[in-house]
Amino acid sequence: MLVPLTRETFNMLVPRVATGAQFVYCWGKFPELLRRLLISVVGVAIILLFVSSLLGESFGFFRFFLGIIVGLYWLWGPAVLASLRNIECRKYSYAGFWRGEVLDVYISDEIVSKEENVNKRGELVVVEDRERFLNLEVGDETGFSTQLQVPLQRNHQGILPGDVAEMLVLSNRRDLGRIAQTSDIYIPANNIWVSDYPYVQRDSFVEISRQIRPEEEPRRRRRRSNDDEPRPRSSGSDRRGEIVSRKRSPRRPRWED
Repeated sequence: MLVPLTRETFNMLVPRVATGAQFVYCWGKFPELLRRLLISVVGVAIILLFVSSLLGESFGFFRFFLGIIVGLYWLWGPAVLASLRNIECRKYSYAGFWRGEVLDVYISDEIVSKEENVNKRGELVVVEDRERFLNLEVGDETGFSTQLQVPLQRNHQGILPGDVAEMLVLSNRRDLGRIAQTSDIYIPANNIWVSDYPYVQRDSFVEISRQIRPEEEPRRRRRRSNDDEPRPRSSGSDRRGEIVSRKRSPRRPRWED
């Protein structure tokens, strides 16, 4: 199911200014923080040594103001980075609420870093840092599908093939015929979010999901009242044998080149 969203709703889901969750994500781990601190220290040193000699003492207030900004780069850097990612996402003209199902889910071990050292014998030793990732594939009845790989978390164990999956899809076409980008994936049955970056305002997205979901329930109940036995999957049933109501998109979405 694909429901077009108004621009106002899209702007609410993906704000221009970074949210708290996006700031925390871009804050990173200790190495990222250390790198930002190093940039701040070097930047302040350059301002004190070179800007003073070039501009003279008459620009003392400007030098002080610039030093404060550069010195606090370690703090405001993540907010600017997250805001830039939001602006990049908001450049698309149209957005839609997509609902499908989980096609496949599995865990893989990936190499996140590799370090080469020489031991006492002069032999080259390669040390690989591996991390477990969740691989999630979602799709719908039109044939559209997309995959997402994220670091494995404990709550990911509740995701099963056939679960309902929802996300925000972005496009430059009014009919959403070409999907250019997708957001984090929401599994409403278990209230699980799967994402490599928290694009959407999650509370607002869940509210939109709840508003759309009841529209399908009456149709589902009417279908079940007409048949005593569940219909086969080829007639529109899900993997659990429950009758579901799906709205076919006018055109199969596909990725932009």
